[in-house]
Amino acid sequence: MTQAATRTGITPAVTFACAVACGVMVANLYFAQPLIALIAPDLHIGPGIAGAIVSLTMLGYAAGLLLVVPLADRIENRRLILATVGLTALSLAVLALAPSAATFLIAAMVMGLCASGCQVVVPFAASLAPHETRGATIGNVMSGLLTGIMLARPAASMIAEIAGWRAVFGVSAGLMVVLGLWLARVLPERRPTSGHGYGEILRSMGAILLRERRLQRRAVYQGLVFAIFNIFWTSVPLLLANRFGFSQTGIAIFALAGAAGALTAPVAGRMGDKGLIRLGTAIALSTMVASSLFAGVAGAVHSLVLLVLFCLTLDGATQLNQVLGQRVIFSLPGEDRGRVNAVYMTILFLLGAGGSAIATLTYDAWGWWGAMGAGAVLGSIALLIFATEFIGDFLGARASRA
Repeated sequence: MTQAATRTGITPAVTFACAVACGVMVANLYFAQPLIALIAPDLHIGPGIAGAIVSLTMLGYAAGLLLVVPLADRIENRRLILATVGLTALSLAVLALAPSAATFLIAAMVMGLCASGCQVVVPFAASLAPHETRGATIGNVMSGLLTGIMLARPAASMIAEIAGWRAVFGVSAGLMVVLGLWLARVLPERRPTSGHGYGEILRSMGAILLRERRLQRRAVYQGLVFAIFNIFWTSVPLLLANRFGFSQTGIAIFALAGAAGALTAPVAGRMGDKGLIRLGTAIALSTMVASSLFAGVAGAVHSLVLLVLFCLTLDGATQLNQVLGQRVIFSLPGEDRGRVNAVYMTILFLLGAGGSAIATLTYDAWGWWGAMGAGAVLGSIALLIFATEFIGDFLGARASRA
């Protein structure tokens, strides 16, 4: 880290830039989801493999979590962030101009790999922030990331309706160029202190996971929460179309409501800074269970108002638990935050991806109640695992008195 960065910590301007960077970069992962029906026939992709449009993007992102994010512990962070932004812009331009299915699918995977740079931005901001305000900084940055996730699908649907699916990727490529120029002016340097080689850094990730019990717990908590989040957002478009008669535009507008969950992030950060991490975690996990159950009721009684309400509480709880989790892992001893975040996000991503699969299976078999019931079960499992923290404290206290 440069001396200037050490003295001043992180300024509001840098925090805002990091939040926007996370949102704009992560949104690229979700643009194709509502556009499959437009992209596949245009590029002569058969119905049987149309899902590869999304899955290859996510596979690229997963590879980036393992291979790109740990570089934050070796390469000067500002340079690494700008490189991922530039390569994401280039791959988006290829997607916009892709003449064939093969070109599009390869570019989609590369774009997912490069967009993982958003997970370099989060530990970068956390490292610049002083310990006493680190939670608030993470909360502000993560609010940008969740906003990007929630706005990506409706934005893609609306742009495609006006100018076609290629315009979605073209517009995003232009935004990435603007973002890169802005970040080059605003971000300070941060030079990691690790002298390890790249291979050694990758090998050390397993040791970090085995060593850090708090990392294990927070990754499992948030992985289960993210699975519930994906169950809801994979199933609710089907419910809205089948039961409420929503068009694609109506579903996109409903998704905008979920973006309000990002407002929870700054509150979560301040809770973490005040030492209320366990209380906040208990609130988040309990809210996930209750939201799943009551969202099931809302769908059964055909109440759009209640469905929006429990969409907001579910998204807010997801963000609350995410910010508290990252407040914990970025406060672990040492300067290996890039690797810590890579391990955390990989576990989160793998468990979360399972939520999408559970959603399609349960909704097909038992409808909306089946999907939301599965969400409540996963939330209950997370609560039971969380309860073992208190059991461990109790047993430890008894042992110390003995």
